[in-house]
Amino acid sequence: MNKKDYYEILGVSKNATDEEIKRAFRVLAKKYHPDVNKEEGAAEKFKEIGEAYAVLSDKNKRAQYDQFGHAAFENGGPSSGFDMGDIDLEDILSDLFGGSFRGGFSSFTDAFTGFGGGRRTSRATRGEDLIMRIKLSFEEAINGCKKDIKVNVNEECSECQGKGGHGEVKCPTCNGLGVIKEEQRSLFGIMQTQKTCPECRGSGRTFKEICNSCGGTGRVRKNKTLEVDIPAGVFSGSQLRLSGKGGAGINGGANGDLYLEFEVEEHEFFERENNDIYLEVPITITDAALGCRKEIPTLTGNGYIEIKPGTQNYTKLKLKGKGVKAINSNSYGDMYVVINIITPTKLTKKQKDLLEELSKTDLDSEPEFKEFNKALK
Repeated sequence: MNKKDYYEILGVSKNATDEEIKRAFRVLAKKYHPDVNKEEGAAEKFKEIGEAYAVLSDKNKRAQYDQFGHAAFENGGPSSGFDMGDIDLEDILSDLFGGSFRGGFSSFTDAFTGFGGGRRTSRATRGEDLIMRIKLSFEEAINGCKKDIKVNVNEECSECQGKGGHGEVKCPTCNGLGVIKEEQRSLFGIMQTQKTCPECRGSGRTFKEICNSCGGTGRVRKNKTLEVDIPAGVFSGSQLRLSGKGGAGINGGANGDLYLEFEVEEHEFFERENNDIYLEVPITITDAALGCRKEIPTLTGNGYIEIKPGTQNYTKLKLKGKGVKAINSNSYGDMYVVINIITPTKLTKKQKDLLEELSKTDLDSEPEFKEFNKALK
């Protein structure tokens, strides 16, 4: 079944600002909160708007959704591994409705965890995705290349194997449940809620000794150098996904991905449009009038084109298959040679004499001259 569009769920346009998205979510969250709205389907609607807001309020996830739709967060998609449980929903609502509501919206979290199960951070959680912008020369982008990329990522702490400590014991504050129950007064009345245990942060366990290497986080920051094969044909704004090269997962979760976004320098002569290449070639008036064989540069070395007699300015010649190789494909774009007839600005006496002699001959026989002279009369 096709999932409903996130913008449609929140009732906003695809050009909506962050403030418009936040305002729409605020209204809908109050309307469909399960502790307030007991109508059939309200809880499912509440879950739906929460998922939509979680994506559209995040700049990177919104950009991925705009480009790939729901496929961005499915297996094999550019951001596969996205999980609603990775989002601190209490933080979202606390930010929108004020600190006094923190913990008072546990049903929001429960809507994603089975209504009452609590949010347990002991489950395996996928590591964060990272993005880096890489500058390439025009030639590197066209031909492909190898690059050493320096990254700074979170990795699993080898000292504690990512657990965060030594001597694991059941959390005494929540008795291993990962959550604690509270009664809180809000504008909806007195509600019994449950919140993440502050002692174990929802894992249900603590340690006799906190790991000194990672400070209890289970992850450490490391600088790494990756050798990357960049395929031929990349362009400015295109991305290369390096699976598993992002942040380390938590509690055995998979690593995130590293995305390389390319910025390609302009070339002195060539212009690129998708996989086609354009080259402007200057020629003389006599070359245009008499025709000639002209040597030109191409992406694979110098070559020759035949310019026919009487060639007009800005004539475009197509060299099939001489463009850029498509990414991960054996197909190529085309090359277009644009003729630019140069009018001389400095002439020798001999050149002037020759042009004056030429001007005395009948050049008004061309159709363009005849039409123009007719208009004058």
